[in-house]
This record gives sequence, structure tokens and C-alpha cells, in this order.
Amino acid sequence: MFASASPATSAAMLLALWFFWGTNWVVTKLGLAYASAFQLGLFRTVFAIATLAVVLRLRGGSFRPTPWRPTFWLGLTQTAGFVLFTNLALVAGGAGKVSVLCYTMPFWTLLLARVFLHEKLARSQWLGVAMAFAGLLAILEPWDLHGSWLSDLLAITGGLVWASSAIIAKRLRAQHQVDTLALTLWQMVWGTLPLLVLLPVFPGGEPVWGWPLLGVLLFSGVLAGGLGWLMWMMLLSRLSAGMAGLSILAIPAVAVGMAWLILDELPSPSEAAGMLLIGSALVLISWQALKRR
Repeated sequence: MFASASPATSAAMLLALWFFWGTNWVVTKLGLAYASAFQLGLFRTVFAIATLAVVLRLRGGSFRPTPWRPTFWLGLTQTAGFVLFTNLALVAGGAGKVSVLCYTMPFWTLLLARVFLHEKLARSQWLGVAMAFAGLLAILEPWDLHGSWLSDLLAITGGLVWASSAIIAKRLRAQHQVDTLALTLWQMVWGTLPLLVLLPVFPGGEPVWGWPLLGVLLFSGVLAGGLGWLMWMMLLSRLSAGMAGLSILAIPAVAVGMAWLILDELPSPSEAAGMLLIGSALVLISWQALKRR
């Protein structure tokens, strides 16, 4: 589907992914006023599953489950782990800052791909990784632990588990012939189970049902969740793990811009310097990856 798309169609889908995922950080932050992090993560995933099921039905695809073991691990990282860590990070952290820390995912992907997929890194990519870690230190400010350091670590962990899911997806595709849409659907189904198990442990208050929460879930679940993760899995089916991670690097910039416009969030000087370092490292790694490709 995506692999055979024209360059214009592929570019349009990538732009849509940038907007959906970049804006979703702000939408999720707003949604936490109406539901807890666990509730919001569970509701969003249910909406995403329903969206993918409708798309699969309209395409006339099969609902036959994909290989359960690797699909379960994919759902545990890409759905349960990513949603929980990022939503919890947003409880105490700003949407723009959390998004930048989560989108260190490409760097973790490069390192994990080097270990598990034997994808080699050029010297300039290692330089980019070093710059990214310097940017992380500037954002985390380990010399001052009175800030939202727990939120920062949760956001970084979200990026790490997301990178792990990219490696799992690449290895799954190397060993099994699976439909991208069915794989995306079933990994979300498996990923819902940990959310259901953990919900009674962190119940929170009663969700405030109404149009605001419904609007949040429609955007976060249908657009960013269902359709967004489908486009992401299509990117993974077409590109190397490292290149797939590098193809979505505009999303943190969209998130920071939206957080500034909607939530009036402005980074501190140290955070701004760290974001600039991470952005420069992303540009360096992207340029090297494009040259090699």
C-alpha cells in the first residue's frame, strides 16, 4: 500500500503524520484534565483499535492474528510502554519538552539497530549521538534535581521502549510474512492487556465525560493513534529501522511550536540549548543517512 505509493502521496502521508503526532502532545496534555494518564491511555488505544478494525474491514483484509509472541512484545513496547510512559511524563512535564525527550527515539534506534540488526554507524552518526547526549544533559540539568526530573526520565524511557519496538518490528518482518494493517491492529490489541491490568492499581478519579474528552479521544485515538501508528508501521515496512526513525524528526518541532501557541510553554535557556543540540544532531544524522542511502 505505502511501498507502492507515489512520491507525492508518500510525502503527503509523512506531512500528515508530522501534524497528527506533533499536535497530539498538546491534545494529550489537555486531555489529562478530564481523565488520568492510565485512563486516557486505555481509552485512546480502544479508539485506535476500533479505527484500524474499520479500515481493515473496508479493505476486505483478514482479521487472522499475526504471530502472537513477537506481536505481543511489539504491543508491550509500542502500545503499552510508549503510551504509559509518555502520558505519565505529561502529567508533570510540558508537552514540548516531553516530546523532544521522547523523540530521542532515533538515537536509541540507531544504537539498538547496531547491536541487534548489525546496521553500521558512520563516524558522523556517532558524533550526532554524542551531541544528542550532550543535549539531553542540558535539558535534564543533573546539577539541579529540583525540577521535573521524573517527568524527563519517563519521557526518555518512552523513547527507549519505542525504539525497542522498531527493532522488534524489523525482526518480526524478517521472520514472518505479515500484513502491515493486521500487525498494527493486533499489536494494539495485545498492548491493551497491560493497560487493563494496571488500571485498578492506578485508578485515578472518575473520567469527566463530555465533548472535550470525546474530542481529545477522537484526535488522539483515531487520527494520531489508529491512522498515525498505521502510517508509522508502513514507514517501518519500507525503510531501515534507523531511516524510519529519522523520517519523523520534524514532529518535536511541531510539538514545541504547538505547545508555545496553545499552552504558552517556553523552554528555559538550558532546555532551549539542549533542544538546539538535539536538533543539530538530528540534522547531522539525517544528512549522513540520506548520503549513504
